[in-house]
Amino acid sequence: MRILLINPPAINFYHRVGLTLPPLGLGYIAAVLVDAGHQVQIADLNVEPLNYDRYPYENFDLVGISVDTTRYPVSLKIAQAAKRHGRPVVVGGPHVTFFDEETLRTGLVDYVVRNEGEHIMLDLVRHLEDGHNLEEVQGISSMQDGQFVRTPAAPFVQDLDALPFPARNLLPLDRYITTLRKRPMATMVTSRGCPYNCEFCSASQFSGVKWRTRSVGNILEELEFLYDRYGYRAVAFLDDNFTLNPDRVLEVCKGIMGKGWDLFWWCFSRVDTIVRNPKMVADMARSGVREIFIGFESGSQKVLDQIGKNLSVDKAVEAVKILQKHHIAVWGSFMIGALNETKAMINETIRFAKRLNPDQAQFSIMTPYPGTRLYASVKDRLLTHDWKRYWGGEPIIRLDKVSPKDMERLIFKAYLSFYLRFRKLFRLGIPYFYNLMGGYRRHKKAPLRMEHGDWVPI
Repeated sequence: MRILLINPPAINFYHRVGLTLPPLGLGYIAAVLVDAGHQVQIADLNVEPLNYDRYPYENFDLVGISVDTTRYPVSLKIAQAAKRHGRPVVVGGPHVTFFDEETLRTGLVDYVVRNEGEHIMLDLVRHLEDGHNLEEVQGISSMQDGQFVRTPAAPFVQDLDALPFPARNLLPLDRYITTLRKRPMATMVTSRGCPYNCEFCSASQFSGVKWRTRSVGNILEELEFLYDRYGYRAVAFLDDNFTLNPDRVLEVCKGIMGKGWDLFWWCFSRVDTIVRNPKMVADMARSGVREIFIGFESGSQKVLDQIGKNLSVDKAVEAVKILQKHHIAVWGSFMIGALNETKAMINETIRFAKRLNPDQAQFSIMTPYPGTRLYASVKDRLLTHDWKRYWGGEPIIRLDKVSPKDMERLIFKAYLSFYLRFRKLFRLGIPYFYNLMGGYRRHKKAPLRMEHGDWVPI
């Protein structure tokens, strides 16, 4: 079967600051399909100047689209274009997994693949090709004779080593220009699932609370492939929490150093893991880690407890000191707009971010993504169902103590206050700052004034 897989144009914080990464999820699905003898093409509309309305869909037997919340509207437009050419459309990803019936009732989508897609997609393609009963395919939703049908959930992939590496040969790798310390950066995923189940995150619902990991040997094999075949000297591990098992991290570090690779790398971690495992941090530094992303979220202990983050404000300071001791840059994530948060608490978080002083700071407004416990608890408080606005930079929840207008001012103040300090602006550069802020005020003028030592919008 001839299959086209489409990555729609992104609307998120990372895209707005110029971080464009290969769609590894589609790469995995493509690799599984190719191994089974199918012809697959990937179109990444984030980096390829393709007109989805005029794409030659007629050259394919099936069109698959990767969908998250902010890209849901444009995904439907792509699906509509494919349907005009008489092509069946299958979609997958977090948003449609949790809103499968709503998606199918648009009439623009034929099948929804729920949760992890590799084995489900292959099974669906086989049944379509052979004309077998689709109700035998686990993990899909569809409309049959006008009735919504959801087959039983498929099991999560347990043996991640058995999956082929993503089909990077089908991606325009030269167009992904994200770098780490000026080195072109590849991406990898070495585990799936997250046991923390934070109320604002859908990862645990989409990939399960059981943490599943690839073997260290399999990880090193892919690293060697990227190092030797493609010449990468930097890699980002995109696991939700790469350091969940410190012993595994130590083994990966040992393997990297044992190979003698000149490799820089990047990963996600947690405050408590960093504080409890100084030896792990030291080995990470020796093996080439150059930056770590940490979700500090709030400077208010009340807010941290409310959102189920299970972290201590005091430990955050200790974690940053440990990382700085080993010359590891910190990318800190902060969130404002929790249900019972006040302006004073938000300003406390802004001051906390400046006190921690990570190398980069990402501020976002708490956003209730479908599939999260947060979404279920605030459905009657939603300000909009315009999914394009669910990118983390706009108020979505009606709060009791902070108005939407004030929330917009506070998120803007957070960025201005953090980045418009001489040392920070000097190190990162004015172009970086304007690129960053452009995503927040791209259609509005924002005159500034000094207030209590901070730049704030008028």
